[in-house]
Amino acid sequence: MEISAAGRLEVRITTADVGKRVSVRCLIEHGPSGERFTDTVGVLTSWDNGVLRITRKNGESVRIAESSLVAGKVVPSAPARRRGPAASYEELARVSARAWRPVENERLGEWELRAAEGFTRRANSVLPLGDPGVPLDDALTAVRRWYAARGLPAYVQTATGAEGAQEPLCAELERRGWVREVTAELWTGPLAPVADLGGEPSGVVLSREADEAWLARYRRKGVGEVALRVLGSGPSVWFATVPGDDAPAAIGRCVVDGRWAGFAAVEVDPARRRRGLATAVMAALARRALDEGASAAWLQVEEDNAGARALYDRMGFAAHHAYHHHRAPESSAPAGEGAP
Repeated sequence: MEISAAGRLEVRITTADVGKRVSVRCLIEHGPSGERFTDTVGVLTSWDNGVLRITRKNGESVRIAESSLVAGKVVPSAPARRRGPAASYEELARVSARAWRPVENERLGEWELRAAEGFTRRANSVLPLGDPGVPLDDALTAVRRWYAARGLPAYVQTATGAEGAQEPLCAELERRGWVREVTAELWTGPLAPVADLGGEPSGVVLSREADEAWLARYRRKGVGEVALRVLGSGPSVWFATVPGDDAPAAIGRCVVDGRWAGFAAVEVDPARRRRGLATAVMAALARRALDEGASAAWLQVEEDNAGARALYDRMGFAAHHAYHHHRAPESSAPAGEGAP
């Protein structure tokens, strides 16, 4: 925290710092284990009527009374990355969007409205990269009408925790009653080390299409034509299968897009986990992506998937930013759709 020459903590932020990343310490009356102070780091998204709102990297919004501030300062807009390829949030947002295309989309200024009959939130949410061209309330009204016309709840996908991300938009959505329903993270890493992990190819079959065997292992059952179109979308799509008895022992999907290779749908038969099959699938897909000129990798992982997070950490991946889906008030999620 900021300490003066006299050794006192000081508050060195003002309302003029709204939109900047800050670190603050506040006094709390009844903290755990007798603690008297709590620290918060995030983007200062508002400071009104004596209350600060700070949006943390994970998308959580914290309200802090101005009267409780003990110290505060502006900190660098993005922490130094521990490892992985350099990339902006916008670059990764566009790459990941191209790897999971909706069947219908429409522009609202620089926002993209996406729909795919409810198959995954990513393909049925707004990607707000820029200015919608109208005031925010008007944009959100148009969004809700567009999705209502298709019998879908209205979602807006946002990101936090990286330079150029959307903490202010998250705060504005929350202020208007939109609910942050799902949070996951996008991780990045170098591609070549992933290709080296699997050793020599052993039983992994690559294909340009998701055949019946691949779909038999895919966790979303009853996949129809729309889902197949989404799964097959992207600049250069590859599906990996490790054959099994009644269904594949493991599967995976990779989309190659310029320097990037995006991994998804890496799934293993529960009875055959911890045998290196997920690593073999990703290694085989990584080798193919290297052949097509890719050098960097990305993937998305949910917050509570401890096993996958541990695996990807060992492979050299690290979190780049968190992304969220905000649901409009009085809307409900598509039936049976719980994953981002």
